[in-house]
Amino acid sequence: MMSDFTQSADRVMLNLVGEQVALGPLRRDLLPLYLKWINDFEVTRTLDLSPRPWTWEAEQEWFDRASRDDHDVHFTIYERDSLRPIGSTGLRHIDPVHGTAEFGIMIGERDCWGRGYGTEATRLVLGYAFRTLGLHNIMLRVFSGNERAIRAYLRAGFRIIGRRREARRQGAARQDVVYMDCLSTELLARSPEPGGLPAPPPEAGRQEPAT
Repeated sequence: MMSDFTQSADRVMLNLVGEQVALGPLRRDLLPLYLKWINDFEVTRTLDLSPRPWTWEAEQEWFDRASRDDHDVHFTIYERDSLRPIGSTGLRHIDPVHGTAEFGIMIGERDCWGRGYGTEATRLVLGYAFRTLGLHNIMLRVFSGNERAIRAYLRAGFRIIGRRREARRQGAARQDVVYMDCLSTELLARSPEPGGLPAPPPEAGRQEPAT
């Protein structure tokens, strides 16, 4: 099935290209794949979504809304070498006056977990937010049980700024909602070249541990 969505380089539009992944616009022909990801409860269990079936009609409505919303930017994530679509990422609630936005990411293909794709995609979006959009503060929320994502965000340049204790229920367990942010002054100081990816902050290993 994946080969149905893999296309040659001259047919896929890419906006941001890294070493392992590349980011391009949302595509209507990928709606079946987006729908597959959002209906995989193992994929969405770490997202702020209700664990319910997602219909074709709802996915179409989301696509149409996301494609024209001036306050959101959405990208499809591709493996760079194969151009296989593997997830989505982007910015929500973009406020150009205050220079803020909220980051989100979903790696929909399970075999792509733990390979550094999410970290690089995050860093590409941060570079776009700060250099192209001129934003200053990007925030995200992550659940305390998602230790892999927290480590990836720390490597990408985010810092933990607080948590809302036991505000997320997953089955019988309770998790904290962890708040993280990244400033343009911090990221650009580590990566002054427009095309470069920032190195992990030297203090990343001393951040508040995930619980």
